[in-house]
Amino acid sequence: MNYQTFQPHPDLRALVKYYWTLEVPFDPSNQKQKLIPDGCIEMTFNLGDKIKRYTSKSEFILHPCAMVMGQRTKSYYIEPTGDVRSFAICFYPYGFANFLNTPIKSLTDKETPVEDLFGKIPAKELEQKIIRATNTQLRIEIIEEFLFNKLNDKNTIDNIVKTTIDTLLETRGNSSINSILKNDLSKRRQLERKFSNQIGISPKQLGKVIRLQAALNMLLNKGPESLTHIAYESGYYDQAHFIKDFKEFTKTNPSEFLENENMALSTIFYQ
Repeated sequence: MNYQTFQPHPDLRALVKYYWTLEVPFDPSNQKQKLIPDGCIEMTFNLGDKIKRYTSKSEFILHPCAMVMGQRTKSYYIEPTGDVRSFAICFYPYGFANFLNTPIKSLTDKETPVEDLFGKIPAKELEQKIIRATNTQLRIEIIEEFLFNKLNDKNTIDNIVKTTIDTLLETRGNSSINSILKNDLSKRRQLERKFSNQIGISPKQLGKVIRLQAALNMLLNKGPESLTHIAYESGYYDQAHFIKDFKEFTKTNPSEFLENENMALSTIFYQ
């Protein structure tokens, strides 16, 4: 399993978190993998064989070859049908809305074909360029040219949304929305509406995801013997609160997460 990340152009760094590639040779013994919400929106190009996304224990859909995965409010399983070769753009929570004229909420918890968002002909041209490119650097240049052409100042995220997200990221999800807004209820209602349109989930949901990501990172580096420490360091009331939130998103407890073959991909993504 070969996973790599790459930094975007300086003029895109406020919107694009990073680019990533994943290569996994097919192995019949490979387990399906569970992906956990990370608070980001991703545009992914599948350069290899088809990938299944399970909608139940036995039913699945096939990922579009070029798609956008919106905000996730729950975890889900994927399974390759052959070799995996993926190239993706990971946007900050407020990043992708700058390239769209449609509400981000319509993308939540589903895979949307790129052509549904940017038009069939432009999307197909972009996909073919990405497929024909001979290396990752060329793919980055292609997608950055596309993003620069799409970038529209009129779509810039409102300051109230960006300030809230920046604070949540800086505090690893541990600032309450009321404290960020200084208990101004009118601003809270405004923020909820703007988050729905521009981010796709509520401020509270995003805060929970960011806090879980911080806890996951600590768990992967420190192991299960320090769950109480991880809980307090991540801003949970206690270990029980941490485990409850962890199970909500992963459907497993922290100790099982580290030993579960279905979590191998998440372990790489979130370490």
